Amino acid sequence: MTKGLPRVALFLFLSTVMSSMVSLSRNAPLSSDLVLEAISVTKSYGNRQVVDQVSAELRRGERLALTGPSGSGKTTLLNCCGGIDRADSGILRLLNQNLAQLSGEQLSAVRRHSIGTIFQFFHLLPTLTAAENIELPLQLIGQDSTARKARVCELLERIQLTSRAGAFPAQLSGGEMQRIAIARALAHRPALLLADEPTGNLDSANGEKILTLLKELSDETGTAILLVTHSEQAAAICHRVLHMRDGRIERESEA
Repeated sequence: MTKGLPRVALFLFLSTVMSSMVSLSRNAPLSSDLVLEAISVTKSYGNRQVVDQVSAELRRGERLALTGPSGSGKTTLLNCCGGIDRADSGILRLLNQNLAQLSGEQLSAVRRHSIGTIFQFFHLLPTLTAAENIELPLQLIGQDSTARKARVCELLERIQLTSRAGAFPAQLSGGEMQRIAIARALAHRPALLLADEPTGNLDSANGEKILTLLKELSDETGTAILLVTHSEQAAAICHRVLHMRDGRIERESEA
């Protein structure tokens, strides 16, 4: 009898543990949902520490805002996450790829396929029409012409600018240019969208429309968004907000 009791106890213990693990696995986000992971990331320019031991995670469909005063390291961190700048130390993983271990050519391929970027000043190519600007990322990844045209038409309809397909950037309003820029950034269906002050060059009415569009498209596509902003209104579309100061995350809050 005394020999049997430990086995029974062990069986009950293991059953309890396995049951707990099953329960946790049902409630916890799947590891495959992790789009971006930063662990103790640092970046300096000369003697100035711009990003200092920053750690964060971003999952599929999640929107994360970086806020803080000018010079707090927001844009530098965004550039490191996008593979534009290389971190000095720490780990940055995008879709489980360690960016530090990639060559320049590999990093460019990751940016072309997995990352979209929206800028404050739009950065549309002035010699291309609205439709051609949207099509450009699809050309860069080698998508065939038929698929490109279909995707461009789909996006123009979604952002309600089909009638402006043939217009050049100089013929578009600021709000229209940013909507085209958003469509371009999402054309290749990236896992991660980087947005650097996306409403900073727009009036409040157009800014509100852009934020609503970003939120809707993120929800529809499951694209993760990392958004740098000084605007409380822009931060409010995000699930979480990281407040930065002097290169560090000062605090985190829910939007």
